[in-house]
Amino acid sequence: MTLFPLLSPQDLAAALAIALMAGWIKGMVGFAMPMVLVSGLSVMLPPDLALAGLILPTLVTNGVQALREGVPAALDSIRRFRVFMGVGLVFLLASAQLIRFVPPQVFLLMIGIPVTFFACVQLLGLGLTLARQSPRIEAAIGAVAGTVGGISGVWGPPTVAYLTALGTPKIEQLRIQGVIYGLGAVALVVAHFGSGILNAQTVPFSAVLIVPALVGMWIGMKIQSRIDQVAFRKATLLVLLVAGLNLLRRGLIG
Repeated sequence: MTLFPLLSPQDLAAALAIALMAGWIKGMVGFAMPMVLVSGLSVMLPPDLALAGLILPTLVTNGVQALREGVPAALDSIRRFRVFMGVGLVFLLASAQLIRFVPPQVFLLMIGIPVTFFACVQLLGLGLTLARQSPRIEAAIGAVAGTVGGISGVWGPPTVAYLTALGTPKIEQLRIQGVIYGLGAVALVVAHFGSGILNAQTVPFSAVLIVPALVGMWIGMKIQSRIDQVAFRKATLLVLLVAGLNLLRRGLIG
């Protein structure tokens, strides 16, 4: 038996290239790795295998991002957004068990519709602005992020929408995203060992994508440190829009 019995050498090479690109985008804007991976891998692989592939690279790269400014800063982010994380965790663990019952095209549309809508609204300057954190709004957005994240491995758009509405500065936003996504990725690992998505055949595939994802992230971080807040926000929204439109295309026409 080969190490990767579920895919051909050509598919594996393409998956490594997609992981490199996903890491580069994440390093530059702080998120979107799961969206790029799931949209890219789903072109050639079944959705459940694409989901398995993104889990371990997402876990490792978010750990690096969360701890970039040290443990005390990461702990401060956890305290500040504990409502979002707590509610999101509960919904993520529950919804992950539904993955076997969701048709592939519904799975793609569930991600693509909210991603595209959010990016378009923000690029048109119609985004919500919040003067301060609201526990109720935070809990509601956390529930949405957790539900979609458990099924698809993608929980970035609701999180970015909330942080953008709060006017979070670039460096702080990157750290908070890393913490939220990192803890969510830990929960996703646990949830999908339970759902069967992660197993003896899919774990090696996911693990081999870690290195290109880290290399790409390092390159992206070098670029990110040189761009200002306005350019950072526009780059973030454009990445969301492209990923969302691609997911819609896959969900509607295959």
